Amino acid sequence: MGLGNPGPRYARTRHNAGFMVLDEVARQVGAGPPKRRYGALLAFGRHGSRLLALLWPQTFMNEAGRAVSPARGELQLPPERVAVVHDELDLPFGEVRVKFGGGLAGHNGLKSVAAHLGSREFWRVRVGIGRPPTTDPQVVSSYVLAPFGVGEEELAAVVEEAATRLLALVGEDEEDVGP
Repeated sequence: MGLGNPGPRYARTRHNAGFMVLDEVARQVGAGPPKRRYGALLAFGRHGSRLLALLWPQTFMNEAGRAVSPARGELQLPPERVAVVHDELDLPFGEVRVKFGGGLAGHNGLKSVAAHLGSREFWRVRVGIGRPPTTDPQVVSSYVLAPFGVGEEELAAVVEEAATRLLALVGEDEEDVGP
């Protein structure tokens, strides 16, 4: 699952790092065209012998969990088999880290996912976007909803790294995940 906000206005913003990474994963695994389901876009692709379900919630970030819960239920996945790719203010731009469970660091999209899954025990691929020099909520909101302040090549390298980390996390030869 990638976290982001729907629509072209937000497409290249810091808050949409999760969508950008999932788009790259979809390209790499040959995912078919996404279909509307669960208040999200859902596509399937293969990584080795494994079938991957890719989910782009079409709610705003703060309500992203509304899509993951029914998808997880229908696909019969325990929360620990869910991976969420998201922007991370607490990491410098370009740093990518993988984490299982733990705190939500005030990220409203993660809070929504945890609330709707009924668990914090899921994987996260954290894509560093850096932090503005203040904690003023209006400044932080403007910052995450602004485009990345880097060139396309630099951004593409970060997206590629995060996609690689997600696919490594998922593995190639585990049992299928799908309908």
